[in-house]
Amino acid sequence: MRVTRTARLPLLMAAVLLAMTACAGTAASRDTSPSAAPTPSAAPAPAPIDPIAEWVDERMSQLTVQQKAAALLMVHAPGLDPAPVRAYVDAGVSGVILMGDNVPAGPVELAAFTAAVQSGLETPVLIGIDEEGGEVQRLPWDGAPAADTLRAEPPAAAQAAFAARAAALADSGVTVNFGIVADVTPDPDSFIFGRVLGTDPVGAAERVSGAVAGERGVVASTLKHFPGHGAAPGDSHSSVPSAALTIDEWRAGPALPFASGIDAGAELVMTGHLSYPAVDPAPASLSPEWHRLLRDELGFDGVIVTDDMLMLQHNGLAEYADPGENAVRAVAAGTDLLLYVLPADPASVGISIDGLVGAIVGAVQTGRITPVQLDAAVERVLTLRRTLSS
Repeated sequence: MRVTRTARLPLLMAAVLLAMTACAGTAASRDTSPSAAPTPSAAPAPAPIDPIAEWVDERMSQLTVQQKAAALLMVHAPGLDPAPVRAYVDAGVSGVILMGDNVPAGPVELAAFTAAVQSGLETPVLIGIDEEGGEVQRLPWDGAPAADTLRAEPPAAAQAAFAARAAALADSGVTVNFGIVADVTPDPDSFIFGRVLGTDPVGAAERVSGAVAGERGVVASTLKHFPGHGAAPGDSHSSVPSAALTIDEWRAGPALPFASGIDAGAELVMTGHLSYPAVDPAPASLSPEWHRLLRDELGFDGVIVTDDMLMLQHNGLAEYADPGENAVRAVAAGTDLLLYVLPADPASVGISIDGLVGAIVGAVQTGRITPVQLDAAVERVLTLRRTLSS
């Protein structure tokens, strides 16, 4: 519908201008006296300056290719000491994700932790967390209802729950919630069933929209796991689940909660390591076609973030054993932000920040990732960072 409105706008403007021209011509024919000189039109007002876009442009002009590549990373360092997390920030990453091992006794202590991570930065990095409530909950003090309750309640209950959840996160210095599950399934045996906000597409869409509305303006909302885990049996932590749906079946079902959440203003969408072979045999996180559908068909213009990239390495398939190659494929497909839940020793899983950056830079140099792609991704991430800090 956005496309329809956009397409109609030039036609409407042309009709208005034509009517104005006709009226002006009629007036000129009625009054031909010398005193009826045309009145000079006022100069158009200059377009207002967008301070966020201006900052992003200035920042982009200062970044090297290596720094741009690092800006595509969001990582985790375990433990309650903020120093290892801050070391990643100083290496140029754009975000950090907190897991349960980063969460201290209470909100005051967590706020001190996140403040130490952000200390002295011109523009804060993204600090994310998986705070769905229920099965996936990092904050012990989050008492808001979770999906198993909310899917039986009106959409307003989802809005209230996620408003309370967002407030608790913001009070602790968290800026991004990876907490809105837009997957849908009626199957109680599904890996994702306990976390879905609805067992049918329409019901899920209503509650996803409510959840986004609840978080709006407090923390950035993330919809996951695009294009929909409910239709793909299996656990994407240890496999690449496959969904036996056509593109039209996807549009009529799993797409609806994502479209609803996007229309409600979600700032991020998380791609899943799952496949719809009728659309693309590759996992959605590495699929140019799914990124195209997300951008062009659902109209999403925010930040696309992957699920934890280590999950691909853990599925035992040789095709995904190389972390550098996985990173390149994701960025080349259209990803903006690569998520890594790293252990204390990243080398134990074959990963380093320098190695990931080097792989991305090498792909830019060989043309697998174009400079335009790289810049567009970094600009979206920097825009989100600046927006959340303003």
